[in-house]
Amino acid sequence: MSQWIEQISELMVTHGETSKRLDHFLANRDPHCSRTALQRLIEEGHVRVDGQLVKPSHKIKPGERILLTIPRPQPIDIQPEPISLDIMYEDDSLLVLNKPAGLVVHPAPGHRSGTLVNALLYHMTTSEGGLSSIGGKERPGLVHRLDKDTTGILVVAKCDEAHRSLANQFKQHSIHRVYEAVIWGKPKTGKGKITLSIGRDLKDRKKFSAHTTRPKESLTHYQVIERFGKIAARVDLFPGTGRTHQLRVHLSAIGCPILGDPTYGGKKVTCIEEIVIPRVMLHAKTLGFVHPLTQQLMEFHAPFPQDMAWTVEQLRGRISISGHVE
Repeated sequence: MSQWIEQISELMVTHGETSKRLDHFLANRDPHCSRTALQRLIEEGHVRVDGQLVKPSHKIKPGERILLTIPRPQPIDIQPEPISLDIMYEDDSLLVLNKPAGLVVHPAPGHRSGTLVNALLYHMTTSEGGLSSIGGKERPGLVHRLDKDTTGILVVAKCDEAHRSLANQFKQHSIHRVYEAVIWGKPKTGKGKITLSIGRDLKDRKKFSAHTTRPKESLTHYQVIERFGKIAARVDLFPGTGRTHQLRVHLSAIGCPILGDPTYGGKKVTCIEEIVIPRVMLHAKTLGFVHPLTQQLMEFHAPFPQDMAWTVEQLRGRISISGHVE
């Protein structure tokens, strides 16, 4: 057995199973693997049906025995890179930074370099201390994350003690978090809450939705802080849980997807009233937590990003010109 083998699964096709493609069958059985990843595993010979190599399009039949081997991912050699960081606070146990748009948080397929982790490793070569090891070699110091196009505050642990404390605060939902977004349309009420259990989408494994085999309870409170007629609104968001893509999915679910987010809003949110939206209009503006060592309450606020401010001014201008005011 190769040292890189991580997991071997044996599956039997039951007599009640409807005829479907092998990759679809496996994606439904293993929600942690995307269909694209499973197709690659099949094509590379890591999947056998009754001992035979087959194609992803193979139609399963009752009684077939499927052997799925998932290789252990090769470790990524992460190098320090001199990438500028907007550090808001730093001490021996943690640092707080304001992440810009376009910066991927950690290395992954397609983003082997140029990430926040690369920047943090370089920063640590020029300052005292290191990063916590709990996240492993590929995610050192990372207690939480923001999507590539989301701006705003991140806290990074420099020691394992700080990492455990901060991770527990996130788990207990005692972290104070406020996001700001510019959304398509307008919510029916000035403030409210969205309760929708979500998980990895059944049809598109890169998305999250209520159409999932493993729904997790999710809660988001919102408050409208500015309306732009009926075409858009500016809102504050208070996540009660921290599910992947939660804010994006929840706002889309109430018919108000975030501007610049075609994944959950379609093409209509990428250009509104001839205004080209530069990115997903989402900003993590406030983060509050108890310092792991001093036990002092700390709270940080990131200024409104220039591209979001520009978008808001464009929307205000459109409403002023059209006279479309509520």
